[in-house]
Amino acid sequence: MNSVKVVNSNITPSKIVCVGRNYVEHISELGNEVPDNMVLFIKPNAAISAQLCSYHQETLHYEAELCFLYKQGKFCAVAVGLDLTKRALQSQLKAKGLPWERAKSFTGSALFSDFVTLDIIDDDLALALYINGECRQSGSVAKMIYSPQEILTEIQSFISLEDGDIVMTGTPAGVGEVVSGDTFEAQVLHRSEVLVAKQWQAI
Repeated sequence: MNSVKVVNSNITPSKIVCVGRNYVEHISELGNEVPDNMVLFIKPNAAISAQLCSYHQETLHYEAELCFLYKQGKFCAVAVGLDLTKRALQSQLKAKGLPWERAKSFTGSALFSDFVTLDIIDDDLALALYINGECRQSGSVAKMIYSPQEILTEIQSFISLEDGDIVMTGTPAGVGEVVSGDTFEAQVLHRSEVLVAKQWQAI
């Protein structure tokens, strides 16, 4: 089983619950409609990886997200993550009304920085993604359609979360293709202070 780092400990999530279409500008850039209800899907533990790959049966796209670690009924820590997507396959599946798992839940499709503990989640909690030094994505809790607490409540209405599970809360606009050789640096920020950062080199 794959693990993530929280402070100085390794935690093994049983699953990753992901929110789709949680930023209006990202919905627009992909030509989708704002959903009537929260869009949720699951990645298995096998999706967790430390290596950023640009290809898995097809070219992959990056989506940077604020990610929360669940423990004892609440979110206790935050990280920045990459939700890797087979965009062409996802489009084909959506056109046929089929599930997204083949495009979203494959091995190596979820990458995370270390998780840092937090007591309060407010609107100033944000993320930024730089590729080769250029800011490609930025977003905050304030810009989400559904807040982290609303997400947690909705998830718990139909599925049990285990301590150590991860929730990925959706991606802001600016998604694009992962290019081999590019340097990715992702950050979690609070009022301009960097809480945690992670760098990956795409292969």
